[in-house]
Amino acid sequence: MIAIANLLIAVAGVLSMVIKLFYFLVIAAVILSWVSPDPRNPIVQFIYGATDPAFARIRNYVKPIGVLDLSPIVVLLALYFIDAFIATSLGEYGMQLKGTALGF
Repeated sequence: MIAIANLLIAVAGVLSMVIKLFYFLVIAAVILSWVSPDPRNPIVQFIYGATDPAFARIRNYVKPIGVLDLSPIVVLLALYFIDAFIATSLGEYGMQLKGTALGF
């Protein structure tokens, strides 16, 4: 039981770190959209390649208002929800399992 609890805690931690990394990639993509970076730059290509699929899915449902693209805001809100609800709940459930297994 303790191994499963530790696994859940570890998965929650990794999920939270991946979400935070993607959060910063979304912020970087927004900042890059304000300037005109060199599209051949490998870093710019990586950031756009990592974030554009998520933005494209959101753009199917939330259309831009004039020149204002709301998809990064929706993606950031979704990332916050996933981190606050799913990753936190998974970690707390793992902690509860660990406490139960140890007799607390």
